[in-house]
Formats: sequence, structure tokens, C-alpha cells
Amino acid sequence: SSTIRFAFDGDAVLFSDEAEKVFKSGGLEAFTASEKAHRNEPLMGGPFKSFLSALHVLQQSLPEEAQLIRTALVTARSAPAHERVIRTLRAWDIRLDESIFLGGLPKVEFLKAYDADVFFDDQQTHCELAADHIATGHVPHGVANEP
Repeated sequence: SSTIRFAFDGDAVLFSDEAEKVFKSGGLEAFTASEKAHRNEPLMGGPFKSFLSALHVLQQSLPEEAQLIRTALVTARSAPAHERVIRTLRAWDIRLDESIFLGGLPKVEFLKAYDADVFFDDQQTHCELAADHIATGHVPHGVANEP
């Protein structure tokens, strides 16, 4: 296919790592409580927000039948933490073609099913698992990359 499919992790890639810091310091329960409490506050942008925004502008400039790019969010988040992500993307006025909330499941099988051409993630282990199947870019940003 002539369509290029980009897949992005959320926290510390499209979004800041503020939520991931809560998860790392307080665990899943603290993360979930924080995301529920802040669900109406958009997340800050991460290092790939501007790239996603540029892809979105390009997509908007082409008619549906001529789309050359598809975008997907592939994240370990699940309900209820998905709500803040959706509200953030709406606040940014960015539409993704797919949003996959895995609830901690491994990403590789979903990336293969989506037929991703390129995948960006901040966690080296996710990149290593995907690299045999998909061109993968490690995003050395955020709490997951601190020594």
C-alpha cells in the first residue's frame, strides 16, 4: 500500500511525561486517581506533538480518498485514564485515525495488526520488541529514560 502508517506511544512521546511520573512514583492506583482528578486538564505536549500536528495538517489538506498517511496512538493506558488523552487531543484539535488503549498488554501484536510502518516509544523494551517487525524509533525522553 502507498499509505504510510505512523504509530505513537502517548506518555513522554505525544504527551509530556507528567502522568508517567505519577505512575512511576505511586503505582497504578495513584496514576488512575490522578488521571481521573485531572481528566478535564489537557496534558502538556511531548517531543512528538509538533510532528503529529504537522502530519494532521497534511492529512487535512488531502481529500479522504487521497490519504497517504494514517496515524495511531498505541498506549498502555486503559479506562478511565483514556478520557484525559481523548480530551487532550480534542483540545489540540488533532484527530488520529486509530486510538488503541491496551491496558498494559504488549504492543507488538497490535502494531502488526495495524500494519504500522513506523513506531515511536519512549521505553526501550517496547522498541526492542517491535523492532523485528516495524521501523522503530526510541524517544529518549521522560522519566523512563532517567538513570
